[in-house]
Amino acid sequence: MKFVDEADIWIHAGKGGNGCVSFRREKYIPRGGPDGGDGGHGGSISLVATKSLNTLTDFSVKRKFTADSGFNGAGKNRTGLSGQDLIVKVPLGTIVKDFDTEELLGDLSLDKQSLLVAKGGKGGIGNTKFKSSTNRVPRESTNGEHGDSRHIALELKLLADVGLLGLPNAGKSSLVRALSSARPKVGNYPFTTLHPNLGVVRIGVDSSYVVADIPGIIEGASGGVGLGLKFLRHIQRTRLLLHLVDPHGKRELNDIIDDILTIEKELEHFSKRLKKRSRWLVINKSDLFSDSQAIEIKEYIKKKLSWKDPIYIISAISRNGVKELSERVMEHLSTKKD
Repeated sequence: MKFVDEADIWIHAGKGGNGCVSFRREKYIPRGGPDGGDGGHGGSISLVATKSLNTLTDFSVKRKFTADSGFNGAGKNRTGLSGQDLIVKVPLGTIVKDFDTEELLGDLSLDKQSLLVAKGGKGGIGNTKFKSSTNRVPRESTNGEHGDSRHIALELKLLADVGLLGLPNAGKSSLVRALSSARPKVGNYPFTTLHPNLGVVRIGVDSSYVVADIPGIIEGASGGVGLGLKFLRHIQRTRLLLHLVDPHGKRELNDIIDDILTIEKELEHFSKRLKKRSRWLVINKSDLFSDSQAIEIKEYIKKKLSWKDPIYIISAISRNGVKELSERVMEHLSTKKD
């Protein structure tokens, strides 16, 4: 299924029913008076977040949503039926904005959270309501009001505890496979991942967290180069970032530093706030170099970048170090509630 994280839709709440002009007409009651009922209210439209969806794909097929209109009032003071409200389901993490003004309407980040986006029109008033001591035979009524109509933009930001960063082919998809039961596409070439993948990592019976594999970010991603800008938004909600580094095939240790700084600079350009988020370095593909080389790389990074956060050495393919990393992540998420 194609991953879609942006969509715009048109919504039209229902129109209210018209009020009725009617007079009581019964045998032996020649002057029964007005008995026109009010119109029913139009149906409203609400967006509701649900765990059952993880993309906005459905909105690329259906883009117009209209709620039922209210029925007109009738004689014998009968009020018209109100139009049925329309519920539109969206994935958790959906941000709702007015398409034209870009005004933020809501952020649906909780399961079953609801947001009213278009209110139905009020029903018109029947002539019964216009009866008074000076107007015994009112022939007035009002029409129902039109419901709200708006063009809204939907933007999905994945709800994940941990986000994986790294240059293309750093091994992010392989790590998701090693950590969880998710099975993203893995290949030995850049840009294997064309959309984010979510995986649930379980530690024991009652402990788990969600990890998101974000497609490869390259230099200039924060300015629109490559796939990075399209998916950088998905790491904004994460509580911990794992920056994967692939040292294999590098001629000089400084080449590794350059790779790390490429991602660091893109993070800073995209969001100053994101740059301050907890971020661990994960040196991947340890099965391709010796233990002594691993220690040398780790110490060089610490010294060259004055790196204070944790640095882990793993192999997503052989699973070496993956269990320890996963347990440390769980401990961090359990104790740090940011």
